[in-house]
Amino acid sequence: MSLSRNGTSDRVASVQQVMTRIREAVVIAPDRLELIMAALLAGGHVLLEDVPGLGKTMVARALAGSLHASFKRIQCTPDLLPGDITGGAIYNQREGKFDFIPGPIFASIVLVDEINRASPRTQSSLLEAMAEGQVSSDGFTHPLPRPFFIIATQNPVEMAGTFPLPEAQLDRFLISLNLGYPNFDDEVMILEREEHHNPLAGLQPALELADIEQLQQQVRQVNVIRSLKEYIVQLNTATRAHPECVLGISPRGGVALQRCAQALALIRGRDYVIPDDIKAAFAAVGTHRLLTRDRQPDTAREVIRSLLHSTRVPLE
Repeated sequence: MSLSRNGTSDRVASVQQVMTRIREAVVIAPDRLELIMAALLAGGHVLLEDVPGLGKTMVARALAGSLHASFKRIQCTPDLLPGDITGGAIYNQREGKFDFIPGPIFASIVLVDEINRASPRTQSSLLEAMAEGQVSSDGFTHPLPRPFFIIATQNPVEMAGTFPLPEAQLDRFLISLNLGYPNFDDEVMILEREEHHNPLAGLQPALELADIEQLQQQVRQVNVIRSLKEYIVQLNTATRAHPECVLGISPRGGVALQRCAQALALIRGRDYVIPDDIKAAFAAVGTHRLLTRDRQPDTAREVIRSLLHSTRVPLE
């Protein structure tokens, strides 16, 4: 397929421009930024797990600043209530009725900072929004903006006063990423950018919301041949039989892997998936869906690496 039809090539070029602008403001590895953009175009959500100070919040802000999109931040604390996120009904004395006042979840891009500091009850209030793009309150359903994209962060080293996300909620995130420490030159670049001004201040939007919706629809048109579908299933079933795994990747995880690979293919200028797209997405899609015997993310990552090495890649 020529990606020029329906203006798709122009939109893909705009996605590349968005990524360039984000990297001009924030130091982030190109492969991780590509996966975050793929999650957005796939209609999923992102969980960033890393120690404080590595730029998780700045990445979310830079993404919002590069798009013509509304942005809200939710700072999670143990006393945060579900209504503080979703909003609720307030009595209107003048009209004698209850009016729904939207909460901060009603934005196109929502940063949920330190999600594991919120109580399980509050965490669960995000499930309907993430899965169905809507909020239910007092018997009424309120649709969220389109597109709707959550970037949640959590600190894996501070466990005091936190509530670990259950497996069912982790499964709602399309991908999970670690940003990692920058190399020497990149860390010097951070100091240079921060010396005299805020690097996010000059960001200009490069993509409209309507373009994102069009690209999300185009992702579903990217072709995945039968042998690559079988490759995805082979990878997933191998996690269920792996001796280090108590819980492997579910069929829904396979759908997530396929969708993320489709989005990566589109970003890379193709209308078809190749094995490299699946390989690039597998760790980000699969790591947080694996439950290993020691419950350590590093073990899950090692399982992913071993399966990518041992599973035969289709040659077709």
